Amino acid sequence: MFFHISFFCLILLSEMSYEKRKKALVLLADGTIFYGRSVGIEGTSYGEICFNTGVTGYQEIFTDPSYFGQIMVTTTSHIGNYGIKLSESQSKEIFISGLICKSFSAVNSRSNSEPLKEWFKSNNLLTLCDVDTRALVRYIRDNGAMNAAITTEVDKINDIKKKLNDFPSMDGLELASKVSTKEAYEYGDRNSKKRLAVIDLGVKKNILDNFIKRDIFIKVFPFNANFDEMLKFKPDGFFLSNGPGDPKPLKKVIDTTKEILDRNYPLFGICLGHQIIALANGIDTYKMFNGHRGINHPVLNLTTGKGEITSQNHGFAVDYETAISNKSVEISHKHLNDQTIAGLEIKEKNCFSVQYHPEAGPGPNDGNYLFDNFLSKLK
Repeated sequence: MFFHISFFCLILLSEMSYEKRKKALVLLADGTIFYGRSVGIEGTSYGEICFNTGVTGYQEIFTDPSYFGQIMVTTTSHIGNYGIKLSESQSKEIFISGLICKSFSAVNSRSNSEPLKEWFKSNNLLTLCDVDTRALVRYIRDNGAMNAAITTEVDKINDIKKKLNDFPSMDGLELASKVSTKEAYEYGDRNSKKRLAVIDLGVKKNILDNFIKRDIFIKVFPFNANFDEMLKFKPDGFFLSNGPGDPKPLKKVIDTTKEILDRNYPLFGICLGHQIIALANGIDTYKMFNGHRGINHPVLNLTTGKGEITSQNHGFAVDYETAISNKSVEISHKHLNDQTIAGLEIKEKNCFSVQYHPEAGPGPNDGNYLFDNFLSKLK
């Protein structure tokens, strides 16, 4: 009897929340429209639309700085059902420009969790639910990632179209400066045996924690920090973090990377950092048709022959043709879905990089060895 009453109350609560949801729509850059309803705040938000196939980990996605400037479509059916815990965030704020989902839960079932809706409100995040996300994702797959607007201002569609036409494309867009720390800061135990200089292009907390677990003292520097400034920290090595946007406009970071390699310091790069290392070695990058975003992407380690289940989030990739023609570089990993480059090693240098997130651990431990390998290079 108690179960039936509780279940009825949950349904009633959900229906009451549904009635308050205002009509909203998704407007794609090519003029295509998908309809839904808003959750929480009202207004209009712009960004590049993309989708993530992960069935869990929405809080980690929302707080990943690599998603800055993007409107996220979640392919899993339910969002919000297990709430959020601030300790699981990858940064101090939400970085996506907006959220599109199928079913938004007003009830968070996990103990000691907070409601997702209230968290979104406090971060002023525009969210749409009741959208046919299966149809939307299929459309993006067929037509590629593009700019979009999500809005509750359905009566202003013509004005929104004009603004959307003027919204900058992700191709050629520099965004690392928007998410990088403004001031350098230290992280970890000063008495640790090794020191690591991190160039923050949009670094995730889990990455820093993986270094801390290996007894490494960290100093995180802004994306445009000078090489000589970082040397004052007396680091044993350098790390280039993940981040949003196109890597090509980051000329200063590319030049700094060249200086690090010229001095033969150990260097590790993840995602955007991986792309920067490629550019610093004369290898081209390009914007992908859709990108890779999910927690079940298969990668083959070409050195060991082992497969790895990886978490990925990138809309740019390293060009295969210029990579194989570069005699100073070896391709260490490849993505098994489309054969794109997923890892590089620079010959005769203490440098390697990957195009996925080993710290996310969907395998769950498939990528841990990368941090251990880098630690051995620091030694």
